[in-house]
Amino acid sequence: MIKRFARLVKHRCYDESDVRRVLPASAMERIEAQVASSERGHSGEIRVCVEAGLPLNWLWQGRRARDRAVSLFGELRVWDTEHNNGVLIYLLLAERAVEIVADRGINRHVTPDQWQGLIDPMRQAFRDARFEEGLSQSIAAIDGLLRRDFCLKPGDHNADELPNRPDIR
Repeated sequence: MIKRFARLVKHRCYDESDVRRVLPASAMERIEAQVASSERGHSGEIRVCVEAGLPLNWLWQGRRARDRAVSLFGELRVWDTEHNNGVLIYLLLAERAVEIVADRGINRHVTPDQWQGLIDPMRQAFRDARFEEGLSQSIAAIDGLLRRDFCLKPGDHNADELPNRPDIR
């Protein structure tokens, strides 16, 4: 019970101002530009979501960052791309937790071990408070996977089905 209460307090202590402190507007603009640049080379969609803390009802239910990432994958419509190759990068600031949720089209080509290989360096960067660097590295790594498996042919273009700007909560 004490752990649950401590987690609740920790999450309530974080808000959007904390997100903007660790990822100021200039960092968000660079992340948005990196996503846009990446998507010019493949048909995939990369969506970044940074959340200060879990909603109260999620905390009461004992839900985890992975549950929230999967939920936001649907809410942000990352699953709703033409080639089923959307990827959500989710950062939960209160826990410095990171999750990657990918649609079935890309998961046919990427093993769980490959995803874990992307997540581990991100987690370390976030633990070290290198948030922009961690997000940038993950976008670059996902870009490589999408270019490998969903590269655009000459003359093709990415329909840019989802916003490139990070979603802040």
